[in-house]
Amino acid sequence: MATQAQNPDPRNKYHVGGFPKQEQDQPGLTERTDPRPDHGENDYTGSGKLTDRVALITGGDSGIGRAVAIAYAREGADVAISYLPEEQDDAEETAEWVEKAGRRALLLPGDARDEQYATEIVEMTVAEFGRLDVVVLNAAYQENREGLENLPTDEFDRVFKTNLYAIMWTARAAIPHLHAGASIITTSSIQAFDPSPELIDYAMTKAAQVAFTKALAQQLGEKGVRVNAVAPGPIWTPLIPATSWPDKLENFGGDTPIGRAGQPAELAGAYVYLASDDASYVSGAVLPVTGGTGL
Repeated sequence: MATQAQNPDPRNKYHVGGFPKQEQDQPGLTERTDPRPDHGENDYTGSGKLTDRVALITGGDSGIGRAVAIAYAREGADVAISYLPEEQDDAEETAEWVEKAGRRALLLPGDARDEQYATEIVEMTVAEFGRLDVVVLNAAYQENREGLENLPTDEFDRVFKTNLYAIMWTARAAIPHLHAGASIITTSSIQAFDPSPELIDYAMTKAAQVAFTKALAQQLGEKGVRVNAVAPGPIWTPLIPATSWPDKLENFGGDTPIGRAGQPAELAGAYVYLASDDASYVSGAVLPVTGGTGL
């Protein structure tokens, strides 16, 4: 009788338990994040699902963006990565992983709150690679809020320009370059459906991203372009210790049914699926990766 394969227990496949108290300045860097997030560097194996495609990933230097960049490269795609200039070291490391997979990487430093930059990254990607097949709108900003009455307008502006204006500008620039079979994927959040008061402005933008995704899917369906979203739950990335809530880290992710925070590597498969031909009949969807917490 054949021996039955042992599937990994999702409760302890990655880091279990809380995280040490720590703080970073925004936007947060991988080397200062303890423990270091797992982006699938050593585990993700591709199978040619995105052979010779071109992807543009905003916020692609670290966290979820890095995991997606590594997975896309190992699936056969060339990858353009946009990121803040202060994240240069992280971006260069991500590019190294893309190149180790035998694909080309294009680094695009700048601030997504700048309309010209958010538009030009599309043109620079097409100029470098000759086409554009997948746009991952992943860059985001969040900060712990001590009550709405204490939320400064300039911070509100920063959240909305990073999380909403930028995705509109980049998507708008990308649409003329997208052909049938191409796709746009936004990174929403469980916060869109179950908002925390400490992240009120961030949650507002993530809910708006869901509406953006569903409306744009209806517009672009007639062109054969699919638009979907991934809604992560609590994922351990540099953004978390940069959110000014060190006292929350000890229990971060522990209230999910799986009982732990997720790792960026656990998001990669969702983005690969939505970008691939396997999802040819999927558009306007929000795919939860939440450790079992319902949307």
